[in-house]
Amino acid sequence: MSALKKFNKEVVPSLKERLGVKNINSVPKLEKVIVSIGIGSLATRKSMKDFDEFEKNIIKITWQKPTLIKSRKSISNFKLREGMPVMYKVTLRRDRAYDFLDRFVRVALPRLRDFSGLSSKSFDPKWNLNIGLANYNIFPELDVDDVNIPMWIQITIVTSTTSTEKSKALLQELWFLFK
Repeated sequence: MSALKKFNKEVVPSLKERLGVKNINSVPKLEKVIVSIGIGSLATRKSMKDFDEFEKNIIKITWQKPTLIKSRKSISNFKLREGMPVMYKVTLRRDRAYDFLDRFVRVALPRLRDFSGLSSKSFDPKWNLNIGLANYNIFPELDVDDVNIPMWIQITIVTSTTSTEKSKALLQELWFLFK
């Protein structure tokens, strides 16, 4: 059973009861998950061939090809020129988003050293959860040989909620742990 079907069958009724919502369409849902790796600092000293490692690893993690985001303007303090590669980004929706989060919460997060839960301060003003990981080799899809250059990975979980409490309740039902 896919994670989306499990969400609709198990999580939606419990969220409806927990939040006191009468209409099933007003239950908070997951809109999308954005996974990105910033490569801006490497762009000034490496060739484009070195970015193939990041692209292949994101494909293994998310099962989707990332888009290469290039800078829109030059910033001299960062030695960044217009058109230089800045990051790889993947936007996951529907089944892929729920499947990715299921694997992330159940398999990848427990592999973090000294993990005691996510901070409640990770929510932005639009009630989305932002998670930054110092190294992306916690994903079981990657072998030890796949990660030559450890890089930060940013995961943004966009929900359809209208408050931090509802967003937190949704993510707790999706097996997220908070401090």
